Amino acid sequence: MAIGFKADETFRDTYTFRNSDEAILRFPFPFPEDAYMYSINIEPHVKEGNSPVFLSTFDIDEHYVAECRDRALTLERDPLRCQVLDHMGPAQWDTLELIMESLAEDYPEHFSLTRDGDRWTWINRPLGLEQAFTFGDASTLPCSPFEYVTRQAQGDYVLIDQRDDNLFMDGGMVTTQADWSLDFDLGMNFMEWHGPVPLAHQAGIFERALKYLLRLQLGAPVRRLNWTMTVNPRLDTSPENYHEWGRDRASVTPQNVGDKLHLRVELQTLFRLPRSNAILFCVRCYLIGIGELARVPKWGKRLHRVLSTLPPELADYKGITRYRQTAVEWLAPLDDGSALSKGTHPEVERLGVELA
Repeated sequence: MAIGFKADETFRDTYTFRNSDEAILRFPFPFPEDAYMYSINIEPHVKEGNSPVFLSTFDIDEHYVAECRDRALTLERDPLRCQVLDHMGPAQWDTLELIMESLAEDYPEHFSLTRDGDRWTWINRPLGLEQAFTFGDASTLPCSPFEYVTRQAQGDYVLIDQRDDNLFMDGGMVTTQADWSLDFDLGMNFMEWHGPVPLAHQAGIFERALKYLLRLQLGAPVRRLNWTMTVNPRLDTSPENYHEWGRDRASVTPQNVGDKLHLRVELQTLFRLPRSNAILFCVRCYLIGIGELARVPKWGKRLHRVLSTLPPELADYKGITRYRQTAVEWLAPLDDGSALSKGTHPEVERLGVELA
């Protein structure tokens, strides 16, 4: 089915990003229960689930063209947002193949890939691109294969090398991250880059996650949801640009919180790559204003309960302490205390009136 792309929306400066009713209803709401504690919550990445975002290998939605444009703006300002260590060459081609094959299979009206041996032709209709190249020969592409294909995909992409019974962050395209830096983390092992997460280390969560991922099999990708909150619909909340967005945290008021504060959900998927044996870690960012989210009654009530009971350590880690109480008080009148079913399905087909 053809997607109606909102090509002109912005994720900086004027902030014209908005979700259509369809985009709200397909949002990957991350809270199946009324309370939240950090967990790995990994499941197989199969084409099924309680949100349409799970029905494709790489989800493409109405924000695709605008997000690709925003990525290009970030890379123009800071090319170091895309870095790959030299030994990850085969993993670059693995990534290109996986993304191109998946998009062409899941969205044939928008993307196509034809192959004649090593001679490939890629067509990206939403971005108006057509590229003939030789698979394995980087000189036939306008930039490295990893950069070329991830410029055309929503979300961030990290290349993870496996060696010495550990995982290492040895490459990435990272322009939509929630306050972490590829340039800082590049080359770190699994425990090092997860070091800042509170509570989870004491519970042994990351030791178990590492053992699990070291056994990740080809053809058996997995996924999980993670979340935080962002003031304004800004994709690039990197430490490098904290001076631009950090002050926004103090701008949330009881009057503007419904429009200004956004739930930021990451659909994280991990794929074992065939030639390199590396792992591709994909972090797809979805944004929704809490005023938009609250048009789904179940979600508005549940978000109120989650934020009200969130452990202080997690609120601090996610950077939401400053405006959490404002959000809780705004959501409180929407929560009548009624029992909510477990799971994240919106349970409505039509939305209520927009709240601000």
